[in-house]
Amino acid sequence: MGSARSALFNWLFAKATGGTFILRIEDTNTELAAPEFYDAITEPLVWLGLEWDEGPFFQSQRQDLYLAAVDSLLESKRAYFCDCSRSEIDQRNSDTGFRGGYDGHCRDRGLVDPVGASIRFRTPDSGETKVRDLIRGVVEFDNAELEDFVIRRANGTPVFLVANAVDDAEMRISHVIRGEDLLNTTPKVLLLWEALGYGVPPIYAHLPLLIGDDRKKLSKRRQSVGLAEFQNDGILPDAMVNYLALLGWGPPDEKEIRPIEEMVDLFELDNVNKGPAFFDLKKLDHINSNYIKVMTAEEFTKEVDAFLYRLSWKPMYYDFEILTVLAPFLQQRADRLIDVIPLLDWILEDELPQEKNEKEVAKIDKAMKAEVVPQILDGVIERFEDCTWDVETLSNVVREVGDMLGAKSQVPVRIAVTGRRTGLPLFEPMVYLSRERVLKRLRKARAALD
Repeated sequence: MGSARSALFNWLFAKATGGTFILRIEDTNTELAAPEFYDAITEPLVWLGLEWDEGPFFQSQRQDLYLAAVDSLLESKRAYFCDCSRSEIDQRNSDTGFRGGYDGHCRDRGLVDPVGASIRFRTPDSGETKVRDLIRGVVEFDNAELEDFVIRRANGTPVFLVANAVDDAEMRISHVIRGEDLLNTTPKVLLLWEALGYGVPPIYAHLPLLIGDDRKKLSKRRQSVGLAEFQNDGILPDAMVNYLALLGWGPPDEKEIRPIEEMVDLFELDNVNKGPAFFDLKKLDHINSNYIKVMTAEEFTKEVDAFLYRLSWKPMYYDFEILTVLAPFLQQRADRLIDVIPLLDWILEDELPQEKNEKEVAKIDKAMKAEVVPQILDGVIERFEDCTWDVETLSNVVREVGDMLGAKSQVPVRIAVTGRRTGLPLFEPMVYLSRERVLKRLRKARAALD
């Protein structure tokens, strides 16, 4: 979710300023250089409609450039070899009480490419590195507190810090817009940039953290934050883009639900907040439901039909015509496309759905145990056997039975026919159920009362 928000803000800024949106895959870690990881990056962007202008560029295919930069840093004495293992570093820090990470043990040892050695950048001993951020202003880092960080791993591969510095220069990157959690890496990239003689660095903008209900940073361990999960639940891509844009940014006119084209015209990094952005599922559902409601019935029907196909939901009585007729009712009740299933399953499946919510089951049981329910069902069954099968007649029959008994008759009939107390209007869908199926359900419910 955070990556998608960052990509969107980059895309919006590029479109708003006439820039170029570049897709770069940071796969210098060979463990991540696999097709499934690439798909996890590109497929959500395609789904959201965030087409890139250049790329994708794979850092795993550009390693010669990065290693050449590392060599130049070695030649200029801005980097050095280090053969310390992680356990050795931790042990020294434990013995000395040093808490600054790497203690610079190999700085002046003069190692010359020993087997299994990494390469570290020599950070300045004094001074400050200033990050000029469009959102956070000037953020200062004390160089003395920055450890000598690895720029080439012991296995000979470059790390993303040097790869990003090289690529930003090679690709003439003007702006880097990314999450606040990467702010602490920025001074390291800027130090590399200066040491490599690249000139004026890009402008940075670090977006606010996304937090959940617990007011902590969104976490895959604690929350469902993968775009695929929301896609599988029937969140529309336009609605997701609209919602993501509001996570840290707000249009000046405070109108929140609007098409992407209007967002491009209004988007400015100056309007991005510094404070954390609250990931609110209720607000996402509200925005999605609005997008669902403004669809034409034809658009909605096609969208639902494709969605149910992706889910492989193939009920016995599925009928595109029924979906079209009921579309206006479904649109008013569905926050997500997946919500149509419990609204339709009693119509399209042969057997009634089983209510799983225990509280709702208790309410259904209570409603069906009312003393007058057997008489209501008997009266409705008798009249349904030979009445005209249309919306008006079915509605009148149920109402007349209730009036005769001085009781509310629609609830027990709804429960008997649909298996639920609430849902779509009862009689329009019943017209599309055969008389035989409706009577079968009513008789089964009546028999259960005995």
